[in-house]
Amino acid sequence: MGFQCPKCDAQKSLDIVSRLEIPPDARSDEISLQIVKCQLCKFEAVAIYEESHRGALDSDVYDHYGYTINQKELKELKALIRQCSEPKNRRCSCDSHRTLIHKDSIGRWIRPCFNKEQRTFQMVL
Repeated sequence: MGFQCPKCDAQKSLDIVSRLEIPPDARSDEISLQIVKCQLCKFEAVAIYEESHRGALDSDVYDHYGYTINQKELKELKALIRQCSEPKNRRCSCDSHRTLIHKDSIGRWIRPCFNKEQRTFQMVL
């Protein structure tokens, strides 16, 4: 299942190539930190998938978006994900998870390498 690449606009060419599941926070029940890469133009970025199951039975809400980061930060983030022996285990206590699961004062997960100058994009199927 590929997504539309925000750089070359190719359909179904942007793939999730690695991920690290993050523990729930004050807003989301499921959080996945992802590295995405286009098969065609080789564009790489970070994606975040967040899903909340709170509320009525049929009121699940999700948000899936990407953002660009500089190459040094991207390389460091990819290395952290690779170092985890259980990336699908959101309760993993490895160094990578401990580095990436910080929360703010209201209990929201603090996304790595995120600042206002970065370009964000929707993950479009």
